[in-house]
Amino acid sequence: MNRTTQSTSIKQAINELLDKGLTDKQDIYTKVVEELGVPRPTVRRVARDLRNELLQKIKILQSEVPEVEGVQRNTAESSD
Repeated sequence: MNRTTQSTSIKQAINELLDKGLTDKQDIYTKVVEELGVPRPTVRRVARDLRNELLQKIKILQSEVPEVEGVQRNTAESSD
């Protein structure tokens, strides 16, 4: 199994366990190791990558509204 496929499988397994309501990080790691037969350090590395990806997405969604939208709003108000 190549690294990309393995990482994708691990991320999917982690997400499935989270969706099932597991909240303990060590339990999640243990179950993924048991289910997929991959080394624990690999699961931890992929979990770190997944956390970083999610944090980047959250940062984007929390960012302020772009200035272009504010300009459009001002233009609409001034034409009233």
